[in-house]
Parts: sequence; structure tokens; C-alpha cells
Amino acid sequence: MDDWLKDSVEVEASWVTVDLAIFTIRDDRLMVLLIERGVEPFLGRPALPGGYVQKNETLRDGALRELWEEAGIDGGRLHLEQLGAFGDPQRDPRGRVVTIAYLALGPDLPAPVGGTDARCAYWASVSQLMAEAKGLAFDHLAILSDALEEVRRKIEYTAAATAFCGESFTLSELRTVYEVIWGEDLDPSNFRRKVLNTVGFVQPTGERWRPPTGRPAGLYRRGSAWLLSPPLLRGTGNGA
Repeated sequence: MDDWLKDSVEVEASWVTVDLAIFTIRDDRLMVLLIERGVEPFLGRPALPGGYVQKNETLRDGALRELWEEAGIDGGRLHLEQLGAFGDPQRDPRGRVVTIAYLALGPDLPAPVGGTDARCAYWASVSQLMAEAKGLAFDHLAILSDALEEVRRKIEYTAAATAFCGESFTLSELRTVYEVIWGEDLDPSNFRRKVLNTVGFVQPTGERWRPPTGRPAGLYRRGSAWLLSPPLLRGTGNGA
């Protein structure tokens, strides 16, 4: 029997899980939500929040439930979208487990609270995790790496950067989002020109933010456009 045919008839049960790469910006650093596993496998190791999808729930509902159970965060306030499927046969020592990864973005999210099979939950520096390139349970470093690149790409072509801001924000705050995620400095004047010339990206609130010192700054909110035309491309060094 040909190997491919043999493999096609030797099918074993598989399980489906969801895992979440949840990003926020705190103290001008890109952070990701991690839990410390309270059960085997990988007892005591850091991991992305997630778990098995229950029989009668959708993948998205499973992701939202796991986020609440393991970290005490209401996913309803996040930008949440499916990142992709990860199904390497060796990714989970318990057997064949396919996980559907979700990407979530939110503005300065609160301190999480661990629950269910998580000993604790906490925010961790993305740059530090990527530099160490080890330590996360399962294949969660690969999921995190893919999620990070997706965020970097997404803020080039969509208004996703505004998901890291509050209801209203200054253009300086928006520029900081790009600088933190891309890891490069942007020229303030060129960035402002680019953003304001992109139809539907942001719209003024008519209000101003007045800092303790310095000049007041105009406040903006996300506009009606999701896709940015033209895009804001990284690597230019000036936001142009």
C-alpha cells in the first residue's frame, strides 16, 4: 500500500483547542498576556491563555470563555480575530491536538487574574520573549511570532493601530503605537501628514488634550475606514 494511502486510512481522534495572543501597550512597551500553567503538561511553564473547545460552542465563544476563565478579561472590549491553525502532530504530548489561534488587541488592558488551570496570569514584554526564544509551553512561541508579524503587517494596511488607543487619542499617542510595534522612530511631522491625508483613518473630536506642561494637542477618534489607502509602510524611518 502506498504511504499516502496508508496514512489516509489510519486516522486517530483529534482534539480542538483555542489559544490567544493578546497584545496591549503598557509603559510604551508591547506586552502579551501569559499564564503560568497549573496542570500538566508543562506544569509551571508560561503559556498563552487557551484550552479545549467545548462541544456546543463556537471557536470564538471558546476563545472568549478561556480568556475570561484563565485571565478574568472580558474579550468583548477587544479587537479579536482568528490568526490561523497550528496542528503539528508533536505540538502536544497528550495526543493530536489542533489549536485555532486568535489575535486580540486592546488599549492598556488591566492586570489579569489567573483562574481554572492557570496558577496566575500576567503581562510579559514581547521583545524580551522573542529575544530569549525559549520557555513557552507547547508551540506558543511560534504562535506568538506569527501573531507579532501579523500585527506589524496589519497596522500598515488597516486602522488596527487605533485598537491600542482609547476612545479618543492624540496623534502623538497613535504614533507611539506604531513606534512600539515596529521598533522604529517615526518623524512626527511626516507621520501627522500621512495620517491626516489618509481618508477615513481618523477624525477630530473637536476637543483638545491639555498636558500639565506644553502645548495642547487635538484629540481624534477612529474614522470610518478600516483599510488604509495608501498604506503606512514600515521601514521608511519617517512614517511617509
